[in-house]
Formats: sequence, structure tokens, C-alpha cells
Amino acid sequence: MTEDEARERILSAAEDLYYRKGYAAVGMDELRQTAGVSLRRLYGLFPAKNDIVAAVLARKHAEWEAGLSTAVADAGADPRTRLLAVYGYLEDWFCTDDFRGCAFINAFGELGGTNPEVAEIVRTHKASFQEYMARLVTGTGASPLLAAQLSILAEGAQSTAAISGDAAVAAQARGAAEVLIDAAVTAG
Repeated sequence: MTEDEARERILSAAEDLYYRKGYAAVGMDELRQTAGVSLRRLYGLFPAKNDIVAAVLARKHAEWEAGLSTAVADAGADPRTRLLAVYGYLEDWFCTDDFRGCAFINAFGELGGTNPEVAEIVRTHKASFQEYMARLVTGTGASPLLAAQLSILAEGAQSTAAISGDAAVAAQARGAAEVLIDAAVTAG
């Protein structure tokens, strides 16, 4: 197995295990076994668990951005429709069999208080989402405050759906987003 193949196996296994069981609950030995690599190889590629967590979160960030950007692009050119596509993307995600909430919120909840590096990764990811929403809001002519409101709504929907197990939360969030967007555009 090449170094790239080993790295991919480790990160895939870590992503799955962390998402299903939690970051703190998964030890290096369980990760090694699931990935099918030696402990020596695991530590050779990732000297500390923190390195694996950071790499997994980098993958999740790229996955989130790609999926969200595709959903928004597929929505067409209308600025309102593009903003609402964010909530359609959430609904699709919430309906997947393995949905367990936002990996970043989960990581922050478990590790953010004791691990400044993880806290910073999560903050950067969340700031990136808010900046993305701000760019989408610009197209509507509404106040920039709308971006923060819609971001909070999306974040709350993620947490609520994970806790309740109810994918309908996305449709509820979309309904609230429609009200916020229409009010902001009218006032703008």
C-alpha cells in the first residue's frame, strides 16, 4: 500500500468513526484496526491524534463547500432562489441515513474547550460559511445583516435536526428564511 493509499484509508476510517462515535471516543488502536494499517504507519503519517482530527475537518470543510456551492449553482441565477437552495441542501443532508449533525459543531462540543487548534478550525469553517452567505445576500440588495440571520438559522437547523432526528427541520428553516429574505428585500 502506498503512502497516499494509507493516508486515504486512515482519513476515511477516522471520518467515519469520529462522526459515528465522537472524536474523543475513538482511540488510535481502533482507528488503526479499522483503517487496516500498522500503528507505526499511522503514527508515521499522523504523529498525533490532533493531526488526524485536523485533516478530517479539512476534508469535511472541502466536502461542505463543494456540496453547498453545487446546490446553489444548480438553483439558477435568481438571488432569492440561490439563498433558499442552502436550506434545500440541508434537507438533502438531513435525510441521509448517517446524518449525525455538523462535524464541526460536534468537534467543538467535544474538543473546543480543551483544544485551541480544533476550536480555531471550527471558527474558521463557520466564518467561511457566514462569508459565503454574505456573498449570496449581496445579490438580493438586502442589508448585510440578513447573512448573519440566515447563517444562524442554518446552524440552528443543523443542531436541531441532529438532536431531534427530524429532517423536517430543514423545511421549517427554509420557511423562516423566506420570511427573513422577503422582509429584508422589502426593507432594503
